[in-house]
Amino acid sequence: MSSQDLLSAEWTDCPGDAGDDSPSPARRDRTGFGECKRHLAFGTGGGGGPEAEDSDAAQLFPLMETKLLNRRWAMLLVFCLYSMSNAFMWLQYGIISNIFTRFYGVGAAAVDWLSMVYFLTYVPLVLPVTWMLDRRGLRDVVVAGAAFNCIGAWIKTGTADPAMFAMTFLGQFVCSVATVFVLGVPSRLASLWFGQQEVSTACSIGVLGNQMGIAIGFLLPPILVPNVDDMDSLAHHIRIMFYISAGAATLIFVLVVIVFQERPEIPPSQAQAQARSMQPDEYSYMASILRLLRNKPFMLLVISYGLNVGCFYAISTLLNRMIIEHYPGEEVNAGRIGLTIVIAGMAGSLICGIWLDKTKTYKQTTLVVYVLSLAGMLIYAFTLNLGHLWVVFVTAGLLGFFMTGYLPLGFEFAVELTFPESEGTSSGLLNCSAQIFGIIFTIAQGKIIDRWGTLAGNIFLCIFLLIGTVMTGFIKSDLRRQKANLQMDVQTVSKTTADLEGGVSPPEILKEGKL
Repeated sequence: MSSQDLLSAEWTDCPGDAGDDSPSPARRDRTGFGECKRHLAFGTGGGGGPEAEDSDAAQLFPLMETKLLNRRWAMLLVFCLYSMSNAFMWLQYGIISNIFTRFYGVGAAAVDWLSMVYFLTYVPLVLPVTWMLDRRGLRDVVVAGAAFNCIGAWIKTGTADPAMFAMTFLGQFVCSVATVFVLGVPSRLASLWFGQQEVSTACSIGVLGNQMGIAIGFLLPPILVPNVDDMDSLAHHIRIMFYISAGAATLIFVLVVIVFQERPEIPPSQAQAQARSMQPDEYSYMASILRLLRNKPFMLLVISYGLNVGCFYAISTLLNRMIIEHYPGEEVNAGRIGLTIVIAGMAGSLICGIWLDKTKTYKQTTLVVYVLSLAGMLIYAFTLNLGHLWVVFVTAGLLGFFMTGYLPLGFEFAVELTFPESEGTSSGLLNCSAQIFGIIFTIAQGKIIDRWGTLAGNIFLCIFLLIGTVMTGFIKSDLRRQKANLQMDVQTVSKTTADLEGGVSPPEILKEGKL
């Protein structure tokens, strides 16, 4: 019998409850529907004897009812659409930065800040929004973020005029506030609504929504806003793009209000059931932050994650400038190259999520993907100036597969290193690091490109990817969430086999790889 079968049987019965007047070999109490509490030491098989008497490691593990709801997929889909809309508006200026520089009559740095404002806004707001996620809950945070996204999009619809740069910056700032409500949600949503064997895949799909928005942000603006000389015609094209994004943001806001719920009544996994058992007065947000800051493996991950994702942000923001320098007039192909990076990264994210659900090899997978991200960046840097666009497409796809595929790995590895701390808090610190490094790398690489060219700018990023690779190798893996689920599974097997004559003990089942 598999562990899943044993778990299913457990919700209706506890061994020895019916037709058994003798006491069970394991002392038990029923505390509620679907819950049995047993005092067992691992390795005893639920029986008595010297091992049970001498063991000081006996622990109390409540076995709770768990259930997966189909609604979880609808919520994940709506969140992906919301994240997609917000990510599109991040890049709708940067990928055609040369056009907006001419239209608004500002410098390249000013247009770059229309993208970097997303990074800058995140840093001071991440802790308040994370606190809101913990206190107010998932639904309130997602609804508030979708509202900011919708408001910012409508502000920009009135800015298709050369004299309205300040107003378009305001609209972009409001959209950037919505980003703070987006980036910490995937791991939280996955943990609250998805089962143990699908949580990494769900987190990857949540990240895919953001990547899809980035992909559309690379693809559509060069098509919707061609580089024409007539300013009235250019303003018309820009206005159309702004109205499309505003209409989509409005529809998504309505869907969020209708579809999103806080959490299922019955937890989806034993780890989530254990996390819910903590009393509200036992949890302190500031104490949680301090515990995370003292968690050395997690802090190494925070820095290494920031280095990797910060490089991705810099490449995305400056891609138009890098491509135009070597391939003048190729604004549309610059967008297609960005699309290639993200589509390849989406495949990488999904594959990595499925791989983690199957193997639980968090550190090994993270380290391998980090090394391959560095290799992809080196190949991209030294082939960009060869004069063949098809080579750039291939190398950019290789880079995107690993660099963008790293995003959900960092989220899930962080949850494993910090359980049972809030997923929103750990994700918020990761994203805060990424935004800080994104600002630094974008400004620094832009200056280096202006002075020494794209090759020097890309080598600059390679150096920091190497540092991040070394730091990842020093992370000591401590998979706390997996241990919590494993303890629940072992407890279930112990309880179910306690009354079976000649039953197999939990350690033997674990040794056979049945759990």
